[in-house]
Amino acid sequence: MPIHPNVRYIECLINCFKGDDDLRFKKRPVIAVTGSAGKTTTKEMVASILQRKLRIFKSKGNMNLPRFISRQRKKITSKHKALILEYGMFKKGHIRRSCRLIQPNIGVVTMVGTAHIGNFGGSVKRVAGAKSELIRGMRQTGTLFLNADDRNSRYLTTKGFKGRIYKVAIRNKAKYKASRIRYTNNGMSFNVKLGRKQERFRIPIFGKHNVYNALFAIGISRQLGIPLSTIRKGLITYQKPERRLRIYHLKNKVTLVDDSFSANPQATNAAIDALEQIGKKKRIAVLGDMLELGIYTKKGHRIVGAHAAKKKIHHLLTYGSKSRYTRNAAVRSGLPSSRAKHFTNRGKMHSYLKKIIKRNATILVKGSHKMKMNRTVKFAMNTINKKVLK
Repeated sequence: MPIHPNVRYIECLINCFKGDDDLRFKKRPVIAVTGSAGKTTTKEMVASILQRKLRIFKSKGNMNLPRFISRQRKKITSKHKALILEYGMFKKGHIRRSCRLIQPNIGVVTMVGTAHIGNFGGSVKRVAGAKSELIRGMRQTGTLFLNADDRNSRYLTTKGFKGRIYKVAIRNKAKYKASRIRYTNNGMSFNVKLGRKQERFRIPIFGKHNVYNALFAIGISRQLGIPLSTIRKGLITYQKPERRLRIYHLKNKVTLVDDSFSANPQATNAAIDALEQIGKKKRIAVLGDMLELGIYTKKGHRIVGAHAAKKKIHHLLTYGSKSRYTRNAAVRSGLPSSRAKHFTNRGKMHSYLKKIIKRNATILVKGSHKMKMNRTVKFAMNTINKKVLK
C-alpha cells in the first residue's frame, strides 16, 4: 500500500461515518495498543500526532482493562474521528473481552515480555498467547504493527490474519527502522528511511526502548496519511506520563530519573541502559522488587542484577524481599559488594542513599507500583535540594 501524501484516507473514513451504534467503531481509525511494555507511551505518542488533525478519543492513563474499556465505550461519540486505546491484561481473556467491546482495525503489540508472567505459569509463550488475543480479536483485514527485534514476538499467533503486517526495528529488517540513534540533552534523535529519504525525528524522552514506541507512532501515522511535519511536531510535544523516565535536574548538578510507576525485567534493564547513557559521572540505581513474576521471580531479578553490573553502575541499592536476588547477581557479575546494598527497611535505605549522593550524580529509581518507590523519589528530591553536596 503506497504512503498517502495527505490525509485523504482519514477524510474518507470520516465521510463514511454514519453515527449509529453498529458503525461507531468501524468507519474510522480504531487503534489498540498492547504489549508487555511501552503501551502507554506508544498510545500517547500516537495521540499527540493525530490530535493535530482530528478530534480524538484516547484511553485515560493506564486504564486499560476490560472494565475500563466498557466505561470508555459509553463516552465515545460521533465527534471523535479517531480512537487510540490501550488494551492491558492481568490474565487470559482480558484482551479478547476488550476487543469484543471495541474492535480495533489497527493493532499494535509493542513487545512480549515478562510483565505479569506469574499469572501465566512463568511461560513467555503463554503471555504471547494472551497478547495474540488482540490479533485474533481485531478486524482481520486491518493493519497490525509488530516489533521485529523482539524475540518473544515470534510466539504471537498471526496465522489466519488477512490484513497488512508492518514491523518496526532498530537491528533487524523492518518497514520502519531507526538508525543513527543519539542521546541528546532532552531526549533522543534518530533517522527513519521513508521512501528513498532518511528523515530525522526527535522525542523528548530518553531510552532506546522509547525509539521503538516512536516508530510505532510514525508507522501508524504514515499509514493514515499524516504529513511528516505533523508527525515531527506531535512527537516532540508528546506529554510524558508521570513516573516513566521523568528527568529532574536538581541542585548540585544532580539528575534524578523517576521511573517508579512499574517494573519488569525488560523495562528495568532498559532503564539501566538509559542511566548509563544519561549519567556522566556517578550513577546510582535504586531498584525495588518486580512483582507478579511468579516462578520467574528469581531468574528475572538475577537477569537485572547481572545487567546492572555490566552497565557501569557505581552504586546499586535494592529494596524489598525479592530484589536481594538482583543485588546478589550483580555482585556475582563483578559489582563490588561494598557498592551493592540490599534493604528491607525503606528508612535505612534512605539514610544510606543520603550518604552516597554527590555532586554530578545521576540517580535512577524504579520498581513495581506497589513498592511505592515514588516515596524514594520524593526523599531524594528533598535531600538534594537541602543538602550542600561535595
